[in-house]
Amino acid sequence: MDKIWKTIRGFVWWTHERGGVHYDVMVTVILLFIFLAPYKIGFNDKPAERNPHQSEVVVHPDGQGGFVYEISPSAVRAPDGDAAAIRTDLLGVIEPIAGEVELQRYETVVDRRGRISLYRAWVRR
Repeated sequence: MDKIWKTIRGFVWWTHERGGVHYDVMVTVILLFIFLAPYKIGFNDKPAERNPHQSEVVVHPDGQGGFVYEISPSAVRAPDGDAAAIRTDLLGVIEPIAGEVELQRYETVVDRRGRISLYRAWVRR
């Protein structure tokens, strides 16, 4: 019985010699836990959904050396149809993020109700 307690104490305090059977068993149990636990134990660790804030700017590369900025319509104060004012507002949102850029073009994305859901702006440095 004393030998059993000595073995258990060796597992708890990690006193077994490296390369021995007991050491190999401890390492194997630890590795099994690391690799099999995520499949058997529900840790509920999923990535959070990315829901941008209303005034947040989302940036994507356009594949041609520039960037596409998606901007919420709440960040643009210009009236609809005033293209110069819209361009100025878009640059006012983009330039604090990207520095001095050239706004090549922009488009409005409209939802099913006909309201502007966001602005897409293509820019280059």
